[in-house]
Amino acid sequence: MKESKNFETRAVRIQSERTSFREHSAPLYLTSSFVFESADQARALFADEEEGNIYTRFSNPNNSEFIEKLCALEGAEDGFATSSGMAAMFISMAALLKAGDHVLASRSVFGSTHQILNTLFPRFNISHSYADVDKPEAWEALIQPNTKMIFVETPSNPALDIIDLEWLGKLAAKHKLILNVDNCFATPYLQNPIKWGAHLVTHSATKFIDGQGRVIGGAVVGSKDLIKEVRFFARHTGPSLSPFNAWVLSKSLETLAVRMEKHCANALELAKKLEGHPAIAYVKYPFLNSHPQHELAKKQMRLGGALVTFELKAGLSGGQKFLNSLKMLSHTANLGDTRTIATHPASTTHSKLKEEERLAVGITPGLIRVSVGLEHLDDILADILQAIEKV
Repeated sequence: MKESKNFETRAVRIQSERTSFREHSAPLYLTSSFVFESADQARALFADEEEGNIYTRFSNPNNSEFIEKLCALEGAEDGFATSSGMAAMFISMAALLKAGDHVLASRSVFGSTHQILNTLFPRFNISHSYADVDKPEAWEALIQPNTKMIFVETPSNPALDIIDLEWLGKLAAKHKLILNVDNCFATPYLQNPIKWGAHLVTHSATKFIDGQGRVIGGAVVGSKDLIKEVRFFARHTGPSLSPFNAWVLSKSLETLAVRMEKHCANALELAKKLEGHPAIAYVKYPFLNSHPQHELAKKQMRLGGALVTFELKAGLSGGQKFLNSLKMLSHTANLGDTRTIATHPASTTHSKLKEEERLAVGITPGLIRVSVGLEHLDDILADILQAIEKV
């Protein structure tokens, strides 16, 4: 149903071509390579004169189905599936940057993204500058003659800061820069950065796209000319997604809409019930009226997402005691699961950052990030409240 404009229908009905066995659900293509019908076909495939599968490191019907769905849901022309979200993030930049280039990035990005920008890219003479989400007036001055790309997360991890994608799309167009947006927290159901001017969108499909904590995967989607470069880079460096994981992720997209509706409903109600608690300094959630970019979130997002953060007044020791007191919630560094997950970013996902770097992006000692799952809200709230009481 490529012609349908409805998200849910596309997510369910787009699938690889049915084989002679007439299967209803797409089969698994667990093969490392594909046979050629003739020597001339082999030549034509390697010469890019004919489209088709050669080797699963390059392409596979399961990966192609997953990417076709994701492109349709994001409004992208093409894409490439990767072995993890970080692989997607890395190749979305590395495939398009060269020695001497400069990246303008939002300061609020995932801890491993910080490591790539601060530690790995300097080895290849690729530099960067950080821009503050709450100071959009300062971004343009940070663009240098050698700036090639703008990279942002919105909502950011874990501070849940929102960036105005329409404004950023116009800024990138003005300076002829590639706008690259990590859309992991929002998913294509809640937000479509390409609509606002992004050229590339990256995903950790491990999170909400899978949604059940089963497999690792990622994806880069965007304009055909940029994905051509991404595909060439990936083909010769090998961060490809396994067919089995692609099959799981494609099936997961079929339920993304209904899952995100429930995730978001639970998250909003949880945020409302925690706001004002005497042991909590503040609660942050994009669709709370108290969020500093509440109106912007409503403009570019369908719903507020599944992540809620709050600051315990008891600080670092309070955060650790809170996590140790949880009875139902999972204590893990993942997110986007059916099960509600609590994380302490200062001591885990962003622990490699210096303290001043963490504070600059809102990661305070007592910050707790909750990935709100699909359990009954009363049970989620009860576990959080009893743990807070023990702090």
